[in-house]
Amino acid sequence: MILGSLVALVTPMNSDGSVDWAALKQLVEWHVAEGTHGIVAVGTTGESATLDVDEHLEVVRVVIEVAAGRLAVIAGTGANSTREAIELTQAAANLGADAVLLVTPYYNKPTQEGLYQHYKAIAEAVQIPQILYNVPGRTGVDMLNATVARLAGTPNIVGIKDATGDLVRGQELIGLVGDRMAVYSGDDATAIELILLGGKGNISVTANVAPGVMANACEAALAGHAERARELTESVAQLHQILFIESNPIPVKWALAEMGRMGLGIRLPLTVLSADAQPRVRAALSASGVL
Repeated sequence: MILGSLVALVTPMNSDGSVDWAALKQLVEWHVAEGTHGIVAVGTTGESATLDVDEHLEVVRVVIEVAAGRLAVIAGTGANSTREAIELTQAAANLGADAVLLVTPYYNKPTQEGLYQHYKAIAEAVQIPQILYNVPGRTGVDMLNATVARLAGTPNIVGIKDATGDLVRGQELIGLVGDRMAVYSGDDATAIELILLGGKGNISVTANVAPGVMANACEAALAGHAERARELTESVAQLHQILFIESNPIPVKWALAEMGRMGLGIRLPLTVLSADAQPRVRAALSASGVL
């Protein structure tokens, strides 16, 4: 089981929108040095929606190569086509990913039965640990806890990223499936509390800019040291909010550029962080001690 702080890694890009491979490699090395426990490569924060298949898989390959077994690599392979999700998942398995993250099919809004059949088909088709991902605020579809419970125990399905931010619902989910699959937070603001309730880690946007703090906070929470975990996450609490001032990953990519970790490249239809928002993100970075 993969535990701890799992960064939802951005995909660095040049000003023309091409992938900045040198910056990507440097980010992976930084996360290794900072103690991040795992990297999600080309998840939704990694702009999976705008990378073509060849680029997508090359990013996964490079991250695996640079990580070299020093931390877990989870490949984002979700799609709103079950067939495409199976193909991407198989490709990630062939590349040597430790696991995959499968966002719920977006836009086509499947029923709960459709979600069940979608994930069951992927699990049956590809032999690799698979983490479900529910983020209704971005996809337009909400996978209910009852549906997750139906999938729990399915071979190859090992976890779920719950990005609802609803701790009552998260606690219920852990009670339903926690003995059969890992429950990860997908909401930085509530992640530590979910871990203290029995969650196994945090798939994090904030970890892109504060990897050491997030890794230490997750470790403390997993060890049951609630006061220490809350103290650590409080130090970056402003980031949990401000990094969503505009659509993710717009603010976090700008923040990393401000920190000198990469350039400002981002792909349309996303655009560089607006001038009005930049001072607020800069102030949060400074207040959190990462700038």
